[in-house]
Amino acid sequence: MKIDEAIQVNKFSTEWQRATVNLLYTSNWVTALLEKRAEQKQITLRQFNVLRILRGQFPTPVTNNLIKSRMLNNTPDISRLIDRLVIKGLVDRCKSNADKRAVNLLITEAGLNVLEELEQDMLLNDILPNHLSESECLQLNELLDKFRGSLDPEIKNI
Repeated sequence: MKIDEAIQVNKFSTEWQRATVNLLYTSNWVTALLEKRAEQKQITLRQFNVLRILRGQFPTPVTNNLIKSRMLNNTPDISRLIDRLVIKGLVDRCKSNADKRAVNLLITEAGLNVLEELEQDMLLNDILPNHLSESECLQLNELLDKFRGSLDPEIKNI
């Protein structure tokens, strides 16, 4: 469905306006879909992101700051997000040997299992290959990377 039909607009003033609305609409659509899929395992999309970051560092423990720096979304209260994952048994906290004030985080076996069970759904493997070819995905990735790469440094770090 074209963006014009999806939001019932007769005409956009420019193709740049259409692209902006299309990016926002599509981003919100994908986010809502992924949130719904993450809910199957009683986690949020941000919690899923944290688990993926921790799995990528496994078996090395990491700090809240490393997680915060790699999050896909701006997450101001990373500590509360981690607290919820600890309560669910998906993440363990341990004291840092290098810095007694710091707390290290490590994904648990249960956290690894949740990721394994959700991975294919969260990668949209049931949707993307049915609607975009691999070369179209490559083109889309290149365009999105080009768009973000052309932004001023102040805008990039929002």
